[in-house]
Amino acid sequence: MLFKIYSAALLGIEAYLVEVEVDVSRGFPTFITVGLPDATVKESKERVRAALKNCGYDFPSRKIIINLAPADRKKEGSAFDLPISLGLLAQLEIFPHSRMKDYMFLGELALDGTLKPVKGILASTVLAKERGFKGVVIPKGNEKEAALVEEIEIYALENILQTIHLLRAPDEVFPSSCTIKDILPGVEYEGGFREIKGQHHVKRALEVAAAGAHNVLMIGPPGAGKTMLARRLPTILPDMTFEEIREVTQVYSASGLLKNEGAVSVRPFRFPHHTISHAGLIGGGLIPKPGEVSLAHHGVLFLDEFPEFRRGVLEDLRQPVEDGEVTISRASMAVTFPCRFMLIAAMNPCKDVSSGFSGEECTERQKSLYYSRISGPLLDRIDIQVEVPKVEFRDIVAKEVGETSVEIRKRVVRARKSQLLKFHKKKIYCNAQMGTREVKKNCQIDKKGEELLEMAVKRLGFSARAYTQVLKVARTIADLEGKERIDPSHVSEAIQYRVMDKHF
Repeated sequence: MLFKIYSAALLGIEAYLVEVEVDVSRGFPTFITVGLPDATVKESKERVRAALKNCGYDFPSRKIIINLAPADRKKEGSAFDLPISLGLLAQLEIFPHSRMKDYMFLGELALDGTLKPVKGILASTVLAKERGFKGVVIPKGNEKEAALVEEIEIYALENILQTIHLLRAPDEVFPSSCTIKDILPGVEYEGGFREIKGQHHVKRALEVAAAGAHNVLMIGPPGAGKTMLARRLPTILPDMTFEEIREVTQVYSASGLLKNEGAVSVRPFRFPHHTISHAGLIGGGLIPKPGEVSLAHHGVLFLDEFPEFRRGVLEDLRQPVEDGEVTISRASMAVTFPCRFMLIAAMNPCKDVSSGFSGEECTERQKSLYYSRISGPLLDRIDIQVEVPKVEFRDIVAKEVGETSVEIRKRVVRARKSQLLKFHKKKIYCNAQMGTREVKKNCQIDKKGEELLEMAVKRLGFSARAYTQVLKVARTIADLEGKERIDPSHVSEAIQYRVMDKHF
């Protein structure tokens, strides 16, 4: 007899519907899984066999064929254990098999019948809602994640026996009562900008960057506080919106990185080592998986020791930084991942600099050789480039403290709100995302501002892209001050944030 159960599989971070067809018929006892299953899916045979036996049910000693449709897409993961087991149980007629069509089933089976969490539940729940299913049956461990999707019944169950009870008596099993408020705790950060000694101009540059979502490069000797500054940048960024939380959570869910958390409610801060591969940073694999650029979506990607990354890996950043998404192409598929992040990079003034040095020991030749490891086109895409000098002793021992992150964040949020009002009819959320048309409309400057930019282009050799980046940063500085027009002082400050252009 043939039974059909609905489940889902992942393609990138999106889910697509999978029909699990279970055929139990006479013949030599075999268990065949077709539909391009990977090794994990094939191993479900042994997990299902042991789970049914330990729950008191007989495993059919007959010819069993499992088809995962559509058959032309590679299937991976253990989420098909539950639908396969239900298809085998349906032939025992212990529940009305017609009820299975009302639900989408996902879950890995332990050998005792317990349902274990699987990845990609958020995307699968969104799909179930779109396809009009009455509810989705998932492991208890995925309950919080699925609660981000409203207007669909979520049955977060602990074992296969509870699933059978749901199909036998749907009125006796109640959907999850977990709400969005239960899984979105208040945002808390361990450190803030008040803890940073000195570096007032760098903190100002990071405030401007946060207000417009601009990319930043910090150049300074070891021990100057570059990593500390980068780690505290999320404390002055605006809180994520609900849509941003869902997008980021979907990426982490597809990557299997949610753990016991129901959602990612704090802006991500990713800090990959400089030995990372192309696939680790951008994404990849036989079945493409998100890389660090996507795990930093709506957050911060911090690349320390910037020139030490392999040249090819750094060049791969150019398209994701500019487009906010990355496409991984394979012979049989092409997958697009979101990656709208703030790039924060840090580097020493030259290669041979030890802790305690100020960076002044580096000759211009040493600097140029070290900086040449980073291409000009990539630097052009970094809006703010700022020097981080060695912290003076008077700043280290000073009892005065600077502004808190809360105070700085208020200004950043105010500036972001003004940008949202300007771009409310477009899919633009901050100044860094402006295109040519938006720059022309919103970044008009007076004659004195034009003269400043003309001088900078001639003396520093700004490219056309660098010229545009300066205008965007100047627009952000004006937004921080609540100004409608860009003043020459805003242009002047924005030009000062291009310290690397003179080396190229």
